[in-house]
Amino acid sequence: MIAIGGVIGAGLFVGSGAVINDVGPAAFLTYAVTGVLIVLVMRMLGEMAVAHPSTGSFADYARTALGNWAGFSVGWLYWYFWVIVVGFEAVAGAEILRRWIDAPLWTLALALMVLMTVTNLFSVRSYGEFEYWFAGIKVFAICAMLALGACFVLGLWPGRDLDFSNLTEHGGFLPNGTGVIFSSIVVVIFSMVGAEIATVAAAESDDPARAISKATNSVVVRISIFYVGSVFLLAAILPWNSTRLGESPYVSAFDVMGIPGAADLMNAVVLTAVLSCLNSGLYTASRMVFVLAARHEAPQRLTRLSGRGVPVAAILVSTVIGFLCVIAAFISPDTVFLFLLNSSGAVILFVYLFICLSQLILRRRTPDDELPVKMWGYPVLTGLVVLAILVVLVSMGVRSDTRSQLLLSLGSLAFVVAAHALVARRHRATDPTPAAPE
Repeated sequence: MIAIGGVIGAGLFVGSGAVINDVGPAAFLTYAVTGVLIVLVMRMLGEMAVAHPSTGSFADYARTALGNWAGFSVGWLYWYFWVIVVGFEAVAGAEILRRWIDAPLWTLALALMVLMTVTNLFSVRSYGEFEYWFAGIKVFAICAMLALGACFVLGLWPGRDLDFSNLTEHGGFLPNGTGVIFSSIVVVIFSMVGAEIATVAAAESDDPARAISKATNSVVVRISIFYVGSVFLLAAILPWNSTRLGESPYVSAFDVMGIPGAADLMNAVVLTAVLSCLNSGLYTASRMVFVLAARHEAPQRLTRLSGRGVPVAAILVSTVIGFLCVIAAFISPDTVFLFLLNSSGAVILFVYLFICLSQLILRRRTPDDELPVKMWGYPVLTGLVVLAILVVLVSMGVRSDTRSQLLLSLGSLAFVVAAHALVARRHRATDPTPAAPE
């Protein structure tokens, strides 16, 4: 359920409308192509994680394959990405709550941060329990959309006939050309981020290998049904150039179908998606910085565990950054907060690139009998995914609306690589003898 919840984010419920406006009725093809990339990355990660379960996950695999600098860089970049997301989601959740609660934005955002922090501090089980129910609500909402939407377009709805005309009218199936299918991957890929959290969480489960294998193998079905299926139905129910898609596509679709109370219902679901992302982000960031501390690449105090086995210090440090982001959003939304968001914009693509390179190297070093799960079409498909990620990064540099994200994210990467050089130099100065193998 954590893996399912990781795939279904607020980006699907809100951002899919903008993608349909850009691409046209063929937007579901953009989600399909992007889904293939995510599935392949997850398969690579699954291969490594089943063979070597680790809370450090891909940061540890990058360290083993490419060296300490890579593990350090991936760990800190991924931590940075999620602590910024935590602050962003807290603000987004507060915006939704203001529809029902008349209170200042920053107080609601801080309240959400406190709630999710307490959840994570209590125990790993409480985190899993919250995420289970969050995921359940999101899955139920998507399934309801799929069932009701299918009845509507297939003519099984009262007063409706079979109607797929919105897929070809208003300029055709591809009104803006074929190329936009691929250029929009830049936007769509960020709405699918989060599936990899399952490999981090599974390391704390009773049977990590089985949990990771099951989660990674089911990604294909989840993306096919939840993303491709629902976006296809949205394009069939609403004209692709409708201004209503840009607001909240699911609410608009339910309104067209005549379902009462759709706005409040879907806003509650979006709030659930936001809280799920906040909850998972805090969990993942804390585990990543915990592993960095265990590798002597973060303060040693962050390795302290509570009686329930929870890394309290690591959670609190990650929470503090989230709180600072909320304050930045309140004091300086158009400068400091925007800078933080942009500086982490392409970071997840860097992480995925490191995952691909790590799998490419570790596969050659690992005997076949130690690989219960294997990447398909190795090494050709791995190489194609690397090429695809590089193309997406170049596309970000070409597009004016994403160029700043790429440049600032490259600055973040350069900063952590330089930080590793300083940390490594300090370690050599204080302890010139080589470290014993773990």
